[in-house]
Amino acid sequence: MSDEQLVERLVQQVVARLSPESLWEMTQGCRMVCVEKDADRVRYIVECGAERLGLKAEGASLDQDLARYIDHTLLKANAAEKEIEKLCDEARMYGFAAVCVNPCWVRAARRRLEGSSVRVCTVAGFPLGASRGDVKSFEARRSIYDGATEIDMVINIGALKSGDDTRVRDDIGGVVAACHDNGAICKVILETALLSDEEKVKACTLSKEVGADFVKTSTGFGPGGATAADVALMRRTVGPALGVKAAGGIKDSADTRQMIEAGATRIGASAGIKIVSGERASGGY
Repeated sequence: MSDEQLVERLVQQVVARLSPESLWEMTQGCRMVCVEKDADRVRYIVECGAERLGLKAEGASLDQDLARYIDHTLLKANAAEKEIEKLCDEARMYGFAAVCVNPCWVRAARRRLEGSSVRVCTVAGFPLGASRGDVKSFEARRSIYDGATEIDMVINIGALKSGDDTRVRDDIGGVVAACHDNGAICKVILETALLSDEEKVKACTLSKEVGADFVKTSTGFGPGGATAADVALMRRTVGPALGVKAAGGIKDSADTRQMIEAGATRIGASAGIKIVSGERASGGY
């Protein structure tokens, strides 16, 4: 079956499930778009109401294999609601694993992604990790109530560097409990650029002990981002049971593949579209 025949079949199947009235309401008069030859993107465009599809030329393919690893991220303080909506639309179109937004935008993201498989991720104790543990736990619970299904929390870095393992364990454990009590995933941000290798191992070990689902390299707001060496160290420490999320400074598909080869199972990036499109981004998370 040719690509054109496959696209036509997908269009017919989706349009058959939609009434003319709902098509018109969703399209608001839109009649034609041009998309890459990818079934998921075609399906999304048709669901939005397009009645004709133009196929893009060869050579403009997307890396859908990488897309499923990516948390499409916008955590800038000056991000406006329209930018959050755009982020969500992009995540849905490209098939990213999740969007990652600040807590104040969780409800908006959940509404925008309704009916989508894209998860809503947010942060707690971000970006310094210096909030009290009970505050982080409450922040996580409130975000889950608003619609988040994944929480990326920052550890108490000062307590870790002070050798206060009990405080660090309780800090992480409170957020893990808040997440698991409500069916959400907890990722623990270490801010690796501020830690020695010994401290990275300790943070990973404590996270594993209290049942975290992932350990994560960086906030993207610290003095450095993800490195393949740190990802490999974290993977060796937690073993296969936990996920490892690499975030901070990941700009293109080469960076992304390097992190995955080192052991990352999730990538946090604001450059998700450029990553899957084979371009190079500059600046950002």
